[in-house]
Amino acid sequence: MDKLKFWIAFGVGVGAGAAIALLYAPQPGDRTRKQLKRGLEDATERFQETAEDLSSKAEKYSKQAEKVIRRGKDVVDDTVKQATSVASKVAGFI
Repeated sequence: MDKLKFWIAFGVGVGAGAAIALLYAPQPGDRTRKQLKRGLEDATERFQETAEDLSSKAEKYSKQAEKVIRRGKDVVDDTVKQATSVASKVAGFI
């Protein structure tokens, strides 16, 4: 969640910076619009790259979690089998 908060704050900062830049821009409007368009395209690319990176990491960690859960289930199953075996042997002595 900390990364999400970071990117939200980053987006708000970019928006605020762009608004302030427009108010104090010492250049013609068409030039400013071109710069803003380029900046927006760059920011969009970065956000897409970040989203793809987060998606791939989430998929990777999901697969790792599945493996850990499967291993844990196998350990529990083996333990139950051993406990059942021991219990049946003990019950045979009683």
